[in-house]
Amino acid sequence: MKFISKYRRRKGALPILIMLALTGLGLTFSAATAAPAKNTMTASAKSTVIEEGKEIFLKGCSSCHGLNLEGGAVAPALIGVGAASVDFQVGTGRMPMQDMSQQAARKTPVYNEEQVAALAAYVASLAPGPRAYTNEEITWERDGNTAEGGELFRNNCAMCHNFAGQGGALSQGKYAPTVMGVEAKHIYEVMITGPQSMPVFSDTIITPEEKLSVIKWIKAAENEPNLGGAALGRVGPVTEGLLVWTFGLGLLIGIAVWLTAKAR
Repeated sequence: MKFISKYRRRKGALPILIMLALTGLGLTFSAATAAPAKNTMTASAKSTVIEEGKEIFLKGCSSCHGLNLEGGAVAPALIGVGAASVDFQVGTGRMPMQDMSQQAARKTPVYNEEQVAALAAYVASLAPGPRAYTNEEITWERDGNTAEGGELFRNNCAMCHNFAGQGGALSQGKYAPTVMGVEAKHIYEVMITGPQSMPVFSDTIITPEEKLSVIKWIKAAENEPNLGGAALGRVGPVTEGLLVWTFGLGLLIGIAVWLTAKAR
């Protein structure tokens, strides 16, 4: 009787064991296929963004840069420039530009953030290059050092951009633009891409941590009050001397004319 009872208990447990086994197999299969499905969705979304970027490029950029990014008579090739270069140039409104004979100036962007990201993804998909960054990734407030950034800026940037970051004249009619009011990610990207007359500051020249310090100094300079009153462009003694000579000589001439008229 004990044997029969034990057998019945075992026989009743068999369907439960089968059900548990099937459930386990199902969970295992789901876990095994979840990651590839997720990767497939990510790859599909990325492919869609690249296609959107290609469409934007063909409509707004290919007439100068070529259908395959090979460049042309008026515009350079974009093969290997990376997403960072596209994000900086297009995100700051420098590209597209109407007159390629002039230096690209910062202006209101033609494309929104999503379009810029798509365009950058398309260019990056054709050849490797520096990746684009977001402002959240550039943790200059937390990891930057203002004093170190000021020293790095004076040693590497001030000869072109002015000691106060206001920009300055270069040779052959070119100029270094002001760095005031520029987004942190664009400052970082411009250092790793070196557009136009600017050199590339690789991580061996200025480390990523030092780049954050440079950005922190620039942001501190943006908010620095003008203790002397008028900033006069913060370009040094030139404007200050011009102001003194203009108003000083003007005042002296006015006094001389007044005294002469009074003597008569």
